[in-house]
Amino acid sequence: MTFDVVTIFPEFFRGPFEFGVVGQAVKAGVLSIQVHDLRTWTFDKHRTVDDRPFGGGEGMLMKPEPVFLAVEAILPERGPRTKVVIAAASGRPFTQQVAREWSTQVDRLVLVCGRYEGIDARVSEHLVDDEVSIGDFVLSGGELAAAVIVDSVARLLPGVVGNADSTINESYSVLTVEDKVWKKGRDARGKRFKGSRELQLLDCPQYTRPADFRGWKVPEVLLGGNHEEIRKWRLETAVRKTAQSRPDLLPADLLQELERLKEKSHDERDAAEGLRCEQEDDSGDPDRRHGSRPGEDQGR
Repeated sequence: MTFDVVTIFPEFFRGPFEFGVVGQAVKAGVLSIQVHDLRTWTFDKHRTVDDRPFGGGEGMLMKPEPVFLAVEAILPERGPRTKVVIAAASGRPFTQQVAREWSTQVDRLVLVCGRYEGIDARVSEHLVDDEVSIGDFVLSGGELAAAVIVDSVARLLPGVVGNADSTINESYSVLTVEDKVWKKGRDARGKRFKGSRELQLLDCPQYTRPADFRGWKVPEVLLGGNHEEIRKWRLETAVRKTAQSRPDLLPADLLQELERLKEKSHDERDAAEGLRCEQEDDSGDPDRRHGSRPGEDQGR
């Protein structure tokens, strides 16, 4: 796969693409990354790429002509396995699912990095195939977003990551979960679910040596060697982690069931604490058991 990045700051990418698995994959010829200076496609003395917006307003906009010329030079012919993308705060969310789709459906990905107040709208209307946003925040330019997109897509390509399974069993992977995970699950019509459903989960907590660090111990289940119990524990903790950090990823009925189980656990813990206190009272000072105060004369 080939990535083309169009930017006014080509030097920015000397670092991000030279390290880690992406840098190793480039050196091994598994993928190619080409960085293009947008100013190459300007023709005035100042190599101008921006101008004031029509209608007034703050800041400057990137001109359409250099962007059109750049993309047309990079991709003189476009096909179903080529894609031109702008990373913009106004784009649709760039997710793990999108990264997986591009890693299997695209052979050449062109990323146009915006600057200033954005790019002339005719670029998105008549040139690019997609606009994506890496989060609900605004950056000073598209370079950081482009680096994120390249890394997330590249690591999913065959031969980039040493163990391909590590890109399957991770956050935002879609897992098929048996219905027994939420025994009381119901659909919108109130009917119980049967069989299994697909869930997009965050990764479960991970631990490494030492097993006991400053008194914080690794969960016993991970040390026992029972792979089925470990699988169940990882699934359960992944579901709970997702419910805590990203509840929007889970179906409403599962969230309700988790909340019910949480309340039940609290009630059981409170009951156990109350029983323990009663047992301590019963096994304590005999004078206290009979309701007398310390030092009180029992003979009177």
